[in-house]
Amino acid sequence: MATNLAIDRALLDHAVEALGVRTKREAVTIALQEAIARREQRKLLDLEGSVEWVSDYDYKTDRLARDRKLGLID
Repeated sequence: MATNLAIDRALLDHAVEALGVRTKREAVTIALQEAIARREQRKLLDLEGSVEWVSDYDYKTDRLARDRKLGLID
């Protein structure tokens, strides 16, 4: 999809150099991906303390019970 954007030329040139890419398009794509990833990581941090931790949870026993129920093992 073609999009016209007015981006500061010096900033874009700096991004191309800093990211080690050959094209401005690559630089913009990587910058957008990293910005989105950073925001999503922040959302995960906002969940801190909202989930109850069960210290004695045994995932192996739970997985074994699930697999038996599904008939994957005897």
